[in-house]
Amino acid sequence: MTDRDTAIAAIRSALRRRTGRAWSVTGGRGTAWGWIRISAPPARRTEYGCLNDIDRAALRAALGLDKVHQQGVSIPAGLDYRTEYIDRAESRVPSRIGEPYWD
Repeated sequence: MTDRDTAIAAIRSALRRRTGRAWSVTGGRGTAWGWIRISAPPARRTEYGCLNDIDRAALRAALGLDKVHQQGVSIPAGLDYRTEYIDRAESRVPSRIGEPYWD
């Protein structure tokens, strides 16, 4: 079982290895405690705190996603989601795909 902090460390490390860049991989707080957010470090964000086009493209390619929002990638709380994004960051086909558990 992968807890939130272990998933954060694994994703951060895998993305750095694959892209050669540092990434901000952080856990939520309060009621969003289990969620994980991936973005560029503050020094590489635009003046409004968004990802630039180069970082969006690099993150999209590294995670094998169709698109990445300008605010980054939000990973919902849950083992399936954590497993999916660790696999994606490590360039593996996801062994699990997270499914929404909310309405």
